[in-house]
Amino acid sequence: MSDLPLAGITVVSIEQAVAAPFATRQLADLGARVIKIERPGGGDFARRYDTTVHDQSSYFVWLNRSKESLTLDLKSSRGRDVLDKLLTEADVFVQNLAPGAAGRLGLDATSLSERFPSLIACSVSGYGTDGPWSDRKAYDLLVQCQTGLVSLTGTPESSARVGVSVADISAGMYAYSGILTALLTRATTGVARAVEVSLFEALAEWMSQPAYYTRHSGTQPARFGTQHATIAPYGAYTAADGKDVLFSIQNEHEWVALCEQFLERPDLIEDARFATNSDRVAHREELNALVRERFARSASREVMKILDQVGIANAGVNNVAEFLEHPVLHDRNRWRDVQIPGAVVPALVPPADLAGIEPRMDAVPDIGEHTDDVLTGLGYSASDIAVLRADNVV
Repeated sequence: MSDLPLAGITVVSIEQAVAAPFATRQLADLGARVIKIERPGGGDFARRYDTTVHDQSSYFVWLNRSKESLTLDLKSSRGRDVLDKLLTEADVFVQNLAPGAAGRLGLDATSLSERFPSLIACSVSGYGTDGPWSDRKAYDLLVQCQTGLVSLTGTPESSARVGVSVADISAGMYAYSGILTALLTRATTGVARAVEVSLFEALAEWMSQPAYYTRHSGTQPARFGTQHATIAPYGAYTAADGKDVLFSIQNEHEWVALCEQFLERPDLIEDARFATNSDRVAHREELNALVRERFARSASREVMKILDQVGIANAGVNNVAEFLEHPVLHDRNRWRDVQIPGAVVPALVPPADLAGIEPRMDAVPDIGEHTDDVLTGLGYSASDIAVLRADNVV
């Protein structure tokens, strides 16, 4: 793996759940050595979110391949000695500890920069490490609620959470890109700059378009299920065979083509109700009735075939099982086998392809699997490790 872009970079992470592990897993994909510190006995609580993947958690399997697991009691002086030895040799430190815990442990960015000036410290928090909400716990759905995302998601009758951990994922992505930027900065200037990301501010960035719309119109975009709030027609409709197909009209040329070649209603082109996108949004229900009537006359495959011929973007509304069998993933060879404790499972290749580079897709570690190896590498003898283990330090 020495040819991977981050080979030679060591990351130490005190992490749990989703956001920080997602950031560090992507660093591991690129060849970084990621040493994941877990609590003796329990470990990362994401290990116990579910047991669906051969008795392993689906979250943990997704987020923790290619890492080394070291169990360590950070509240003991000997555990802190081990951590200090690791940080002396590390390039990056990542933590998403509970509010205030990093400061109490002396693992905040300011303290670490004084002791380890070349170390890039990354903090992933809920609402920031200072400010009025710095002491509040924050989980994904709480942040979805606080940013207003839940109020935009769902049907006119009821709101809904986004079906994946979008606040955690966005924070993990910004932590990952921030760390990469800090590594580049250190390489070019010699200065190690700390990185801070909060779930709330990461998702707030993703809320910018509806925020602009709401601030300047006085009304937030309404909920329309799979329909787009500000473009019409743009949404899912049910074909004659019962399958939903989503399509999108993005410009007037496509609108004309839809009227002439799919709806078979060229008279609609000159209909004042549908003359512009704003007009079509204003008369959404009348337009939807016309589209639904046309969809009801053809099976989904025929609908998608005609829309393809017309040049209008469309897609069947897949369930997860259909996604798993998607021809793009199969024909582009996007699946790789990954070892997990007691089994082998398929995993998706990271989405950013680097020419000539095959990403690292190593095993998902069992809890504490690499404790002896890591400690031996730090100079601890077998007898030293036995004592630490007997005293529940590791």
